[in-house]
Amino acid sequence: MLDKHSKIYVAGHRGLVGSAIWNNLMERGYTNLVGRSHEELDLTNQLAVREFFNEERPDAVVLAAAFVGGIMANSLYRADFIMMNMQIQCNVIGEAYAHGVKKLLFLGSTCIYPKDAPQPMSEDCLLTSPLEYTNEEYAIAKIAGLKMCESYNLQYGTNYIAVMPTNLYGPNDNFHLENSHVMPAMIRKIYLAKLIHDEAWDQIAIDLNKRPIEGINGSELTVDEQRKMVNGKRSMVLDVLAKYGIYDNRVVLWGTGRPLREFLWSEDMADASVYILLNVNFSDIIGTEKYSSVHYGATTDGAVDRNQSKGRGGAIPSLGEIRNCHINVGTGKELTIRELSELIAKTVNYEGSIEFDASKPDGTMRKLIDVSKLHSLGWKHKVEIEEGVKKLFEWYQKS
Repeated sequence: MLDKHSKIYVAGHRGLVGSAIWNNLMERGYTNLVGRSHEELDLTNQLAVREFFNEERPDAVVLAAAFVGGIMANSLYRADFIMMNMQIQCNVIGEAYAHGVKKLLFLGSTCIYPKDAPQPMSEDCLLTSPLEYTNEEYAIAKIAGLKMCESYNLQYGTNYIAVMPTNLYGPNDNFHLENSHVMPAMIRKIYLAKLIHDEAWDQIAIDLNKRPIEGINGSELTVDEQRKMVNGKRSMVLDVLAKYGIYDNRVVLWGTGRPLREFLWSEDMADASVYILLNVNFSDIIGTEKYSSVHYGATTDGAVDRNQSKGRGGAIPSLGEIRNCHINVGTGKELTIRELSELIAKTVNYEGSIEFDASKPDGTMRKLIDVSKLHSLGWKHKVEIEEGVKKLFEWYQKS
């Protein structure tokens, strides 16, 4: 359906996954790509999104843009997580349909699954029991997004596919301690604790200048001729880092360290996403050729004719109930948070202590996904966790 000349809009093209998808498409020869930064296009603004689609009229859309964060951010900004993500999804998916987009790929998250779902979690676990409270709002937004794709397909015969990636990490990851995910946050904390112990203030200054913490950067940390100023700034930095569990050769992490997590290298996720975008249709997922992916036509004035019945998968009684059409994307492998911290410490060459604060929440204790549907569609991951952690730390130091 999509050829090398097709115009593909990648929403969130500067993010962790979006940038990797952009690069993957370029490497495959799909060079007619469109991207907009948040400053250029606010996806929560319905009118702005409509004007963008009027102007660009893409053939395909990859919806990788989202308002994201870790446990702390999810707890603090609950209203933002549900409202902003719902606005983004409604605007982009709605305008994609209104403008006859041929193919849409929606990126969700495995946090959509219940807190106590059977492990590994298959797509059929969706909506079977309560969600994890700490990220409930984000999960509900993502569930709504995948249901939008599913429902548009069934009602209007569109070809929108939803993929649910496991925990992602890789180039362009977010290392800002206030709202980063577990792996980049852990890498930075352990690395900074090592630098403090080594009294490598020049490296600490570089780190804080690249990614300030609570507005504090690395200026004045190494100006030896102004020793009083330097000592005052260093004391201030140490106080701020301590708020995030970073000390001299000592790191304190949230929770017990017992939760199990699965991680997928972002460039692997990008490869899976592009593979699905180019090779997988809704009819492949529901396992029947009876489903027609014919798009709605247009009236004489160019508007979408919503009264046509052609292509409505939901109008075929023999198909029965169609749900859980999304695709899990992951490795099918897991390790504990404590094991991850030990792997990072080894990678960073950190020899200090790592402690866990059990008074802080763990989140879901296990989140391993069943990737058998993905494998049956012809794709498997390539980068294992040991290689991935090393690659991410190297990127972090160079970025």
